[in-house]
Amino acid sequence: MQDADLFMGLAGIAGVFVGFGALIAVRSGGPTEPEVVAPMRGMVAMGMLTIVAALAPVTLGRFDLTEHQVWALSSALALAGWVVMLAAMAGTPEYRANWSAELETDRTTRPRWRVFVVGAFYVLFMIAVSLTPVAILLGVAPDLEAALYYALSVLILLGAGWTLLDMVFAQRGPAEA
Repeated sequence: MQDADLFMGLAGIAGVFVGFGALIAVRSGGPTEPEVVAPMRGMVAMGMLTIVAALAPVTLGRFDLTEHQVWALSSALALAGWVVMLAAMAGTPEYRANWSAELETDRTTRPRWRVFVVGAFYVLFMIAVSLTPVAILLGVAPDLEAALYYALSVLILLGAGWTLLDMVFAQRGPAEA
């Protein structure tokens, strides 16, 4: 596989996000607030999914498979991981509480244009990450499968990065005495 180095680099970057999540969890003594727990889980899950997605074609490329088979099997694995991750996160009370709090904050304190722009980007992100592996599995654009799969892996990593950035900006300041 000619892009093995790119995928290995991507897996390494994703490992940093997983490490950040572990560091935050250990340093903070196990946060219990939904606005901290839910994004941290999401960041670590997306980081791990990026690692799996980046290593899948490198590993499968070692077997006697066609290029389409490598990209299709990798896409199936990434899509399955994405669905399991979303289902697992949606099943936690912290995630549901965080979404409720976000919706209330959006409704009461944020400008409508900001809510619309952030919501539109979120919807586009979810569509892109969900449909890209399906397009590869169906063989819609055989000449672009490698590029589409790499873009999928990068999108998942960007989701982890966005979640980390959101966590950083959502942190409260020091408590007043």
